[in-house]
Amino acid sequence: MFFYQHQLWTQRSHLVCLAVLCWLLASCATSGSNQPPEAIVYDDTVYTIGAGDQLRIDVWKSPELSTEVPVRPDGMITLPLVGDIQARGMTAEDLGKSITHKLSDYIRTPQVTVIVANPASAEFELRVRVTGAVSQPTSIPYNKGMTVLDVVLAAGGTTIYAAQNKALLYRKNAEGVVTAYSVRLKDIFERGKLETNYAIQPSDIITVPERNF
Repeated sequence: MFFYQHQLWTQRSHLVCLAVLCWLLASCATSGSNQPPEAIVYDDTVYTIGAGDQLRIDVWKSPELSTEVPVRPDGMITLPLVGDIQARGMTAEDLGKSITHKLSDYIRTPQVTVIVANPASAEFELRVRVTGAVSQPTSIPYNKGMTVLDVVLAAGGTTIYAAQNKALLYRKNAEGVVTAYSVRLKDIFERGKLETNYAIQPSDIITVPERNF
């Protein structure tokens, strides 16, 4: 189990690095927009299953078929009789219907309930990240109401080599397009100008470049 968890988190780390690289490359055409970041509406009333989530599958009157399983990195789970079945990207209700359909080949009128026992993927995918010339580049859980300043302070502030007024906030919109927004950290820290102390949204990335000497 320890080896599997270690392998899962290693793969997640690789995915995060790749995602950050892709975001930065995608944003090259829009460097440092002075417009306020576009707000993205997230529907937090419907949970979508992701890799790393722990699911509890209950089959009524069939304890031998009821089990608790992790969602593998490939998005699949393995169940008795059913075998491998896609879980990532589905709601618990939809997955329950899919399992019910497959079990109907083996038992009469199965009743399946799916519960997300541990929604690990949500916390991971919605984390906010800060990189570059900060004391401790970090990834932190998103909390409603946090701002650029909160994230930078969580990273220990900027280093003496930081080009504070050239920081960028990267945000991906609902269509998947990444835009870079100018953040003037020096103005925020030293002058109390909060115009670019933007409200943070899930999955935002802040980068602080170093000064040219």
